[in-house]
Amino acid sequence: MKRILSIAILLSLITSSYTQNSEPDPIGPINPTLSISEDQFLNNQAEALLEHVNMVLSKHQPSWPEEADRRSALLLLDAVLHDVYAPLRPPVHVFFKTRIKKAVDEIEQTEIESGARIWKLYNHGFLIRTRSVTIGFDLVRGKSVNIEGFSIGDDDMSRIIDQCDVLFISHIHDDHAEEWVAQSFIDQGKPVVAPTGMWIDRPVYAHITHLERESHIEQILQVQGGQQELKVVIYPGHQGVDIDNNVTLVYTPEGISFSQMGDQANDDDFEWIDEVANNHVVDVLMPNCWTSDIVRVAKGFDPEVIITGHENEMGHTIDHREPYWLTYQRRKGSESFGGSGEEGYDNPLILMTWGESYYYNRE
Repeated sequence: MKRILSIAILLSLITSSYTQNSEPDPIGPINPTLSISEDQFLNNQAEALLEHVNMVLSKHQPSWPEEADRRSALLLLDAVLHDVYAPLRPPVHVFFKTRIKKAVDEIEQTEIESGARIWKLYNHGFLIRTRSVTIGFDLVRGKSVNIEGFSIGDDDMSRIIDQCDVLFISHIHDDHAEEWVAQSFIDQGKPVVAPTGMWIDRPVYAHITHLERESHIEQILQVQGGQQELKVVIYPGHQGVDIDNNVTLVYTPEGISFSQMGDQANDDDFEWIDEVANNHVVDVLMPNCWTSDIVRVAKGFDPEVIITGHENEMGHTIDHREPYWLTYQRRKGSESFGGSGEEGYDNPLILMTWGESYYYNRE
């Protein structure tokens, strides 16, 4: 997907927007088409709206059926984050980092007796904890946004890594994979599972676990120094034609199953997608919200719960900075939004933003 303008280009535009009649400002307007006062108004507005979003989301936790107030807050968040210059706005940085720090504190303090708690971190990054294991999927700091001050701090990401037993990486793109994160897992003796060929020219490659990409076939992965075992299926997914994208299905020792799809988007892969539920029981499916025909994906996996990822990736242009409102539309199966035109799916849909968590229990 296309990237937003680099910070260097933006700063150049900001500098060129000054006029001789303007009072010099050490920063200047973030949006170079606005005056300093106009731009500051948008900062103030973002701060006020994000404060309201935080208040509503704190009162209305992720659940099914979804509460109307919660949906309204997510749609309001879409509006703030789809300002072209939102990745540069200080209130957005504060909103993101505050929510991540709160999640890190929760993760460190949370013990699970039954079921699982699922945290959504950045983009398509999830952390899942059961009584016996803690699993990470596509954990990144957000460096793909390429904006100074936005990404998760090294200390907070290190605290997240400390809590995990394993990292699964779907594919090479930097909004899903980060070598610094992978190396940190490896330095702690924790397995990192990724597609063959990813970072093949880097020293980290020799230490990455490459499981076979075989439809429906379970493989065993040891974690915690061999104290626990995971049953893992690596489905041979793709983003487009040329990019290998692992679609991972993991069974925890408790028998709860989770599947994260990375950037799965290839119609030929429906040959195995259509058969997943005939071979495995899927508790929680975490698809990319823009995957090819999500209604057909839902039918193929038939999970108990769907938690989409990839909404509001701030390193993308606004037309690909996937909004929650579009996830709602896609659930209906609308042909105009990438669906087949068939009736939508009925599986419970849990939408979360950065730092939120959802408790899952089959009962």
